[in-house]
Amino acid sequence: QVQLVESGGGLVQTGGSLRLSCTASGRTFSHYAMGWFRQAPGKEREFVVAQSWIGANLYYADSVKGRFTISRDNGKNTLYLQMNSLKPEDTALYYCAATAYSGLSGNAYYQAETYDFWGQGTQVTVSS
Repeated sequence: QVQLVESGGGLVQTGGSLRLSCTASGRTFSHYAMGWFRQAPGKEREFVVAQSWIGANLYYADSVKGRFTISRDNGKNTLYLQMNSLKPEDTALYYCAATAYSGLSGNAYYQAETYDFWGQGTQVTVSS
């Protein structure tokens, strides 16, 4: 089991930046593939970005490429999401997710059902 706790959300103006953090407790953090998803009111949860457990492979949604960056500090058991050039359409509840399965294909990283563990979410609101 692993427990995930997100933080760093808030209210920011269009064009601003935020850095989300996801702190993990439980088993060895470095052995997990990690991802960020988001869900806006009235919409389904959507993929944002993911990183393989080795950290070598990164997967980004087209809507955030060039603006968002995922990173991890295994020594601190923490995953980060740096979000720049924020837009009102980025407004959502952002979730951190993890899976210990190491045999993922590329497409699997984009699917919410791939991930076994989820945080409670942190709200990001971008004002226009």
